[in-house]
Amino acid sequence: MLLPQFFDNPFQIRLSFHKIIERLESITHGVRNELLDEIEAHPELRDGITDIAQIKDNEALISRLLVELFPPILTTNEIKAVSIPYQGLIFNYTERFRDILRAAGQSFEINIRDFNDHQFYIASCCLILNEFYGTRLDFSKPLFYDIPTAKGIVKHYRILYNADFLEVIPTERAVKLSDDDIKLLIDNYDDLALWKEKFPQGSWILKGFALISLFDASFENAVAILKTNLLSSTIGLEMQETIDSVFRSIFRIPDLRVGFTTFDKSEGKFGTKMLGQKVQSFLLMDKDEDECSRVLSKASYQNLINDHEYFAVSDLSEYLAKDPGNIVAAQLKSQGIASFILAPIVKDGMLLGILELVSPRACELNSVNANKLEIVMPFMVDTIDRKITEFRNRIEAVIQNNYTTLHPSVNWKFRREAKKYIYNINLGLAYTLKEIAFKNVYPLYGEVDIKNSSVTRNLSVKNDLKNQVEQLILLLDQLHQDNTITGAEQNLADLNTFIDELSEGIKADTEQNIQHYLEVYIYPLLNQANIKKPIAEDIENYFKNIDPEAGYFYANRRDYEKTLSLVNEKLISILDERQAEVQHFFPHYYERFKTDGVEHSLYIGNSISPGGNFNMADLERLRLWQLLVTAEMEIEQYRLKEILPLHLGVTSLILVFSAPIAIRFRMDEKHFDIDGAYNIRYEVIKKRIDKANIKGTHERITSEGAITIVYSKTEEAAEYNRYIQILQSAGILTDSIEHFEIEDLQAVSGLKALRVGVAYDTSRFLSKDFSYENIYKDLSAVQISL
Repeated sequence: MLLPQFFDNPFQIRLSFHKIIERLESITHGVRNELLDEIEAHPELRDGITDIAQIKDNEALISRLLVELFPPILTTNEIKAVSIPYQGLIFNYTERFRDILRAAGQSFEINIRDFNDHQFYIASCCLILNEFYGTRLDFSKPLFYDIPTAKGIVKHYRILYNADFLEVIPTERAVKLSDDDIKLLIDNYDDLALWKEKFPQGSWILKGFALISLFDASFENAVAILKTNLLSSTIGLEMQETIDSVFRSIFRIPDLRVGFTTFDKSEGKFGTKMLGQKVQSFLLMDKDEDECSRVLSKASYQNLINDHEYFAVSDLSEYLAKDPGNIVAAQLKSQGIASFILAPIVKDGMLLGILELVSPRACELNSVNANKLEIVMPFMVDTIDRKITEFRNRIEAVIQNNYTTLHPSVNWKFRREAKKYIYNINLGLAYTLKEIAFKNVYPLYGEVDIKNSSVTRNLSVKNDLKNQVEQLILLLDQLHQDNTITGAEQNLADLNTFIDELSEGIKADTEQNIQHYLEVYIYPLLNQANIKKPIAEDIENYFKNIDPEAGYFYANRRDYEKTLSLVNEKLISILDERQAEVQHFFPHYYERFKTDGVEHSLYIGNSISPGGNFNMADLERLRLWQLLVTAEMEIEQYRLKEILPLHLGVTSLILVFSAPIAIRFRMDEKHFDIDGAYNIRYEVIKKRIDKANIKGTHERITSEGAITIVYSKTEEAAEYNRYIQILQSAGILTDSIEHFEIEDLQAVSGLKALRVGVAYDTSRFLSKDFSYENIYKDLSAVQISL
C-alpha cells in the first residue's frame, strides 16, 4: 500500500465503496447476504475511510467486495489496483502489479513522471468543473510511471484511471462559481493563487474510489524520449547515458551499450568525432579514425557500406571460430562483447555512419530483434543528418575564413584540419590551423593565349583616341573661326601634337594624359553658355560619343573587350566541362586563371587522392587529356573567330615537367604555391617560357594554328610523340611536327620543344554526343585508355 503524495488538495478524500455496496444490495433485493453482513460491521467502507490503517484492517474484505472488478483469472495478466486519481494511494493490486513493484525494490517510490503540485491542484479542480459544473475541459495528458525491473531496466507504464466510482461533493466552504469565474479560470492556468481562491483547500469532498490500470508502453515511450533527446544540440556524456538507457528499454537488456561511428566517403574512413566531439565507438575503440576496409570484414563491408543493411552477430565466439582471422570480430570480443548489431545510418542513399549496439551475452542481440530499429531509425537518421550538416557548415566556415574556396579534390584535407580545429576549440584548447601541403605530386601546366592581344588593345585605344581628338580639333577650329572662343591656337596645337604622337604609337600613360588634358583645358571651352546652334548640337553629340558603354569614341575598345570576353568564355566553358568529366577517372587538383586567354594547372598524385592508388598510367592519361582538351579549345576558338568583332587567333603551350614536386597552401595569400627551393625551377619556367624564342632566331616558340609542347628530357618527347600519334589518327592533329631548341632563359637552359599543327577542319567536336570517353574507345588499338 502506498500513501498519498500531494497534501495541498482542494479535496477531502473519502475513500468509499458505497457505489459497489449499493449495487450489491440492489442485486440481492433485501435477501440476507454474508458479504453485506460483514460490511455492515464496517460502516467506514460505505461512509468513507479517513485513516490508512482502516484499509489495512479491511484488506481481505475489500478484496472480496471488488472481486468482480479484479477477476482472479486475470490477476497475473492485468496491471491494476484501487487508487485515488493522481495520488500515491494505491492498494488491492493484481499479482502482476505486485510483482512489478516487488522487483523494483523496497526503496523504490512510485511517482508520476513530470507531475508537480501545480499540475495536481489544477487537475483536481478540473475534475470538479467537469463533474459538478458540466464543463468539458480536456485537462489530461499522458501520465507515466517509470519503474525499474530487478535487472535495472527502467520500464515505462502508461496510467489510465477509471473514475466511474467517484463522486464530487461540495462542502459549506465550497465557492459557488459563475460562468465568468469559470472563463477566468480557463484563461489563467498558470495563476495557482486564483485557482486556490476559487477552490479553497479541502472545500470539496472526493468520495469513492478509482481503478488504476497500467500498460507497458516502454518501447513507444523510449522512442519518444529518444526523439526528445536527439533534438538536443549537445553531444556528450549526458546524452550518451540517455541514449544507452533508451535502447536498454527498447531491447530489454540492462547493460546494453550504444556506440556510433561516422563515415567519410571522400576518404573512405570511419571516425569517432561528431560535431567536433569524440563519441563512443566499439569498432574503432581508442582510435580517432581508420580505413573502412581495414576495420570491417568483407561480409560486414558488403552489408554496411555497399548494401546499407544491418549486420548482426548473435554469438560472437561461434562467429569468430568460423572466421579466426576476422579483425572486427576479434576486436569486439576483446571488449567483452558477445553479440552485436551494426546498423547503417542512411539518408537519401548516402551513408552517414554506423550505429553500434553491443551486449556482453550471446543471442541477446540478433537479426530478429534488429528489426526493432525500424521504429527508431527515422529519428536517428534525421538527427545524425542534421548534426552532420551543422558540423559541415562549421567546417566550411572555418575553411572560408582561414583558407578560401577550394577545389573538391583537395577539400578533404582542409576539412580534416578544420575538424581538428573545432575539436580542440570545443575542448577549450588553443589550436593554430596548419598550412596544407601535398607532396610528390606531378604538375601539368598549359595555356591558350589570344595572339597579339596587347598589340590589338593598344591599336584599339589608339584608334579611338585619334577619332576623339580629331573630332575635337574640328569643333575647336569652328568655335575659333566663329569667334565664339578666343585664344584657342595653343589648344589646337596641343591636340595636333597628340595626333602626331598617336600616329607613332601609344605608351602606357598616353590614354591617361590625353583624357586629363581634355578635362582640364578643352571641356571647359565646350561647356560655355554662349555657344549657339548648329555647333552646340555637334558638341552635345560629341559628349554622347564619349560614353564608354555606347559612345563612338570607345567603339574599338568595346570590340576588343567583347572579343576577349567571348574567347575567354568559350575556352573556360570547354576547360571546365572537360575537367569535370576527367575528375571521375582520377581525382586531381585543378585551377585556372583568366588573362588574355586561359592558363590552367593540374596536380596529380597519391597525396591528393590517398584512396585512389595512383600510378604513372594515371599521369599518362591526364597528359593525353590535357593535349586533347588544348586541341579542342584551339579548334572551337577557330570556329568562333568568324563571329568575333575582331578576328583574333590563339596560341597554345603545354609545359612537361616529369619530376614530382610539393605544393603548399599559403595562408597569407590564400592560394597554393610551389613548396621547396628545388621545386622553384618549375615555377620559374612557367613564368618565362611563353615569351621565349626558338634558339638562334627571333621567332616565338608559340604559333597560331599549332600546340607547342615544352620539355627537357628525351623520354618526355617520346611520350608526347605517342600522344600526338593518337590524336593524329583521330584527325584532331595534323601531320606537321616541328622540333627545336629553346633559347636560354634567365636561370633556365636546356629546354626543347615540339610544335604540332591543329586540324581545324576536324568534325570530332561538332557532335552533341561527343565525349572524351568515346574518343578513347574509338582508339582501341592504343594501349592508353580511360
